Formats: sequence, C-alpha cells, structure tokens
Amino acid sequence: MKRALWALVIAVPLVVLLATGFSRDPNVVVTPSVGKPAPPFNLSRLTGGHLSMASLRGRPVLVNFWASWCVSCAQEQPYLQSVWKTYRSRVEFVGVDYQESAGDARSYLRNGGPRWTIVEDPGQQTAINFGVTGVPETFLIDRHGIVRYHFAGPIIPGTTYPPSLLKSDLQKLIGQA
Repeated sequence: MKRALWALVIAVPLVVLLATGFSRDPNVVVTPSVGKPAPPFNLSRLTGGHLSMASLRGRPVLVNFWASWCVSCAQEQPYLQSVWKTYRSRVEFVGVDYQESAGDARSYLRNGGPRWTIVEDPGQQTAINFGVTGVPETFLIDRHGIVRYHFAGPIIPGTTYPPSLLKSDLQKLIGQA
C-alpha cells in the first residue's frame, strides 16, 4: 500500500511536468523586448556608412539576426528574400550579422546572401540588448519603434512561424497608423 502511494506521489507531479513541457512551443522565446521600444543601436553597414535605430522611425522594421555559418539562417534566406521583394517599399529590412567577422559576412553576401541592409554587431551588444539567444532570430518593430513580434528559429514552412504568418504580421504593422 505504501509503495502504491509513493508511486502516485511521484507519478502525478511528473505527468503534470511533462504535460506542461510538451505543450509549450520551443520556438516561442519570451523576450523582455516585446511591447517595449526597440533597443537603440548605431551600427556599421557592411557596404559602408552607419545605420541607427532612430533613423528607422516612421517605418515598420524587420530585424533579422543571422550568420553565414548558421545552417538554419541559410534555410530561411529564400523565404525572407521573397518577403523582402514583396514588402521592401513599405518595410525596412535589417540583417544583423552575429558572431563572425565582417569579411566572412561580405563573402557570404557576394555569393548570394540577403540583399537588404546588413550591419555588423561587434561584441554582440545589440544582440544582447534585443535578448537574442541564438540565430536566426527575427523581430518586427512598428513605425513608432515598438517591438511587436519576436521569433526564434528559421522562418520556413513547417515551423510555428511560417512565411505566411510573417506576411500577416507585416501587413498588421503596415496597416497600423
């Protein structure tokens, strides 16, 4: 009788723990930046010059943290490229190169990488300020500079944040006054 009681005492909390753990989406990372102003930055463009968060006010912004060595980043590039082609006149796209040399990033861009604005983040201070835990990670920022959406992981079909949802969220940002 005591063994059955102990088994029940151990099994019930274990089942509850497993049930709550499996019901959570591992790609949904709670970040303190959603609903708050985007962290300020002033970063060097790989093509020369600088880009600041302040200069992007007034337009929706997609900020994608990526790296040339990241397999998932390469997987999402075709989809982000198609979204960029559709929305580039209404949404500013910014790629933040993560944990690699500017030379490696430039080489990747010459060989078919993204065509939108790419900036380098030496020391990863901007990534830290956004709460990035790895790449790829994407943030959508409204025209007032508030982070509205965040997704950790590649934006590809079959994920919880596929390209169709990205397009829907971008439409929401474009439609906001």
